[in-house]
Amino acid sequence: MAKEQEVESGARRHGGRYIYEELRKQILTLKLKPGSQLDEVSLAAQFGLSRSPVRDALARLITEGLVTILPNRTTLVTPFEIEEFPKYVAALDLIQRAVTRLAASQRTDEDLAAIRKADTAYMEAVTSGDFQAMSELNKAFHMAIADAGKNPYFVSYYERLLGEGQRLLHLHFDYIISTANNEKLGRDHEDIIEAIAGRDADAAEKAAHEHTMLFQRRFLDYMQQNLTAKMAIN
Repeated sequence: MAKEQEVESGARRHGGRYIYEELRKQILTLKLKPGSQLDEVSLAAQFGLSRSPVRDALARLITEGLVTILPNRTTLVTPFEIEEFPKYVAALDLIQRAVTRLAASQRTDEDLAAIRKADTAYMEAVTSGDFQAMSELNKAFHMAIADAGKNPYFVSYYERLLGEGQRLLHLHFDYIISTANNEKLGRDHEDIIEAIAGRDADAAEKAAHEHTMLFQRRFLDYMQQNLTAKMAIN
């Protein structure tokens, strides 16, 4: 009861922003599963607000690709088809290489400081084993790199891909932690940072590619070891 009162109080204070942040957290941590239906009326009742802020929150999640509206107007958490994973990785690899290469050639000293700061925060989350913080801070690290590249078109698309990747990370965080120590988790970031610091565009792109391939290997290893072919993720 106390928890419900706390949620209601927070929702009333922050309105649509609170609903957006709460739903986003539930989607990224898989508390709301891919394919789950989202009903405006039920959500409005849950948060103790009118449908208007709920609609605003859902609209923002739709722009991030985390929520989808079907032709029949049904709103649901965007499904993820495992068969589409190779296409996702191909898109992530291409954009990640591009933004990291740009960062190496375009970054300022202030950009580099922001990238280093973001990585330090990420490594603190790794050390503490805080999955939610790891997910958000890993994204913040890569977005700092994208910002350093000074191309808003890449930044927008990259942010959407990273958001989708957060759900996949949460799916196998336990596996990542059990198969890699803290030093290994941060080493690929260090290679990227060093290349950007040295303004070595080729090395930056190579490190970004290796970073994507590491993510792919870990996810596929997890799938092979922990999920059956018929287990539904979508």
